[in-house]
Formats: sequence, structure tokens, C-alpha cells
Amino acid sequence: MTDLVTISAGGLTARIAPLGAELCSLTDADGREWMTDADPAFWTGHAPLLFPIVGALAEGTLRNGEQAHALPRHGFARRSRFETVEQGPDHVRFRLTDSPETRAAYPFAFVLDMAFALDGPTLRMTATVRNPGLEPLPFSFGYHPAFAWPLPGATDRHAHTLTFACEEPGPIRRLRRDTGLMRDASFASPVEGRVLPLHENLFEDDAVIWTDLASRALTYGVKDGPALDLAFPDTPVLGLWQVPGAHYLCIEPWAGHADPDGFAGDIREKPGIVLLSGGESRSFRMDVTVRGG
Repeated sequence: MTDLVTISAGGLTARIAPLGAELCSLTDADGREWMTDADPAFWTGHAPLLFPIVGALAEGTLRNGEQAHALPRHGFARRSRFETVEQGPDHVRFRLTDSPETRAAYPFAFVLDMAFALDGPTLRMTATVRNPGLEPLPFSFGYHPAFAWPLPGATDRHAHTLTFACEEPGPIRRLRRDTGLMRDASFASPVEGRVLPLHENLFEDDAVIWTDLASRALTYGVKDGPALDLAFPDTPVLGLWQVPGAHYLCIEPWAGHADPDGFAGDIREKPGIVLLSGGESRSFRMDVTVRGG
């Protein structure tokens, strides 16, 4: 990726690719990388944006009335080139709008802005979806950042935890491996009060998903050591994922999720879908604050 856009401030440097408006690197004043190493043996992604869907659709098909459109898992934003519409030393904003290519898969007009700004030890990311049309716009949006595991300055990956802002006794959900659709069953929460100990075996059955998370913030890291404080005030769903053995942990705030197993309805009826009225917009924020420990 030779065309990365770089912003710096407060000792942090973020590098973002216009392809997908994807955060590819977040380094501190000592040059330490807080994002994934993107080892191709596991997964080469960094932080794709999930739009206009999160997860998989039944049979990979978006149903719009009598029409059917092929739309791959997580949508097309992550493979689309965004236009840079605003840039300064410590901030940048990208934009993706509908085109004949996007309308073939998703027959709706939209504007998706993705803004990055550095504020002291915090990277603030804000995605804004605008409906330029008259009819309600059905969509989902999600963040998919892969953070280093272990974090810089830590050696024991099993000393890492997630500490949620609230207790999370609610059940988790899982996906079907063959289709990527949400299983009907729910499973007991692995969270102990507010704390989730992290281990690769959490992901032997793929992602861990909360469809009704109580928290809108958490801390990922090591007690009295390096950590990231994450805030996601606008997204009620959370996914955790990694390929077991990889050097990253994906912490993914979502507005929406995969189709439930057996769902074959219109996109407007999809569980978790956002319906945005004509002329309106909706924003989804995610803040990442680096604490070096």
C-alpha cells in the first residue's frame, strides 16, 4: 500500500488507505505498532469498514421487493476506493457514494463519509451515512479493527483481558461456519462480571458476538500495563474474532449483524437493519485511546 494517507498529532501517527478508507497502522511516539501485523498466514486485513451490510446474507442475496441482488459478506465498502474530501496534519475525511457498480449489488443512493482525527492519545473515527434519496435507506455499518495481540510492551498474550464498562451477563451468539449466518442458539456469556479473560480457544468456533451489549466502552490490555480504551457509543452489537494463533484481536462494534439462519425476507425486514429516512444522516463513532503502561 503505497498511497497511504498519514496523519500525526500528540505522539500518535495513523496511516489510512483510500482503498476502503481502511486504518492500516497506529503507532506511538516510540514507533510501536498497535495494530495487526497482517501476517498472510492468518489474515491480511487491518480494519475494514463493513457497509452496507455486516456479516453474511442468506444465499449471499439482498432481497429488495421482487428484485434479488448478489451482495458478498460485509458488503463492498472495504473493496471500494474512497475520495479524499478533506485533509489536514491531524485529520482526514474520505467519501464513498453510490455508483452504477454499487447499485448492481445494492440498489440505493447513499453517501458514506469516514473521518479520522487525532486528539492527544486518542484516534477518533466517525462514519456518517447520509440518505440523499426520498425513500428510507436500509443499511448496516460496522468497524472491524484488528489490534495487536499481545500489545506493544507486553509479552504474555494470556495476560490480556477485555474489561467492559458494564457487567455483561447476557448470552453470546455464534455463526454457522458453512453459511456465516447467525445460529438460532445462544450460549452462556464467557464474561466474568465485567472481565473477559482472553485465550485463543474462545475463537475455535469462530466469532464471539453480543447482539444486545450493555456496554458502550471497554478496555483491552494488561492490568497495570499497555492498554487501549475503546468507546463506541452508537453501536449496540459487538463481535470479537481472530484466526487462532494469529497476532491480532478484532474488536468490532456493529450496527447490525448477519442474517439469522432461515431468514429470507426483504432487506428492510432484516434483524438489526437501520432504516434512514430520506435526507437524514446517522453517525457511528469509535474512539481508540492508547495507554502505554
